[in-house]
Amino acid sequence: MINKVVKNADEAIKDVHDGMTLMLGGFGLCGIPENTIAALVRKDVKDLTCISNNAGVDDFGIGLMLKKRQLKKMIASYVGENVEFERQLLSGELDVELIPQGTLATRCMAAGYGMPAIFTPAGVGTEVSEGKEVRVFKNKEYLLEEAFDADFAIVKAWKGDTAGNLIYRLTARNFNPVMAMAGKTTIAEVEELVPAGELDPDHIHTPGIFVHRIFKGEHFEKRIEQRTLR
Repeated sequence: MINKVVKNADEAIKDVHDGMTLMLGGFGLCGIPENTIAALVRKDVKDLTCISNNAGVDDFGIGLMLKKRQLKKMIASYVGENVEFERQLLSGELDVELIPQGTLATRCMAAGYGMPAIFTPAGVGTEVSEGKEVRVFKNKEYLLEEAFDADFAIVKAWKGDTAGNLIYRLTARNFNPVMAMAGKTTIAEVEELVPAGELDPDHIHTPGIFVHRIFKGEHFEKRIEQRTLR
């Protein structure tokens, strides 16, 4: 078996270069690959296209990459928690493609399944449909949406083993499983790394065949995006 285990996030992203397209798992700040994002900030790669559910917040997650002007394009569903993102969007510094959340997930899934495109009713008759093919099935209009083409998928899991099998915990599962299938190279950071064979096969969410590199992360902050108290 090829050794998939690397020492840390810096080694995991050794061949991430300027101009690449990256998928980043997470929903809000839940389940984001924060160690790998920090490594990307340190490496200072530029002109990236980032595919993620959202753009983090100003001082954490993808927001740190925005602050250093590392992104040329953001493909996302929800971006309402990041003032710097708003500034770059309105000033024309950042190219933005907003996508219905279900379409985002399904375009990831299609890439993982080896499908070139999907048809979806989401966005028909709106700005989302501009310039896209529309087909009619059973008297209903559907948009053709192409599968994503990402150089790297970067995900975060709760537990992983040295063969790359992953288990996510609760809400942190979110976009991570579909993105893990979809990148040409998939990097996984995990809270706990165990020897192959220790994970119950029935509990594995992402089989190791999809994962190319895995490492044990450190000092997870696990921030709360919107703290709500009674």
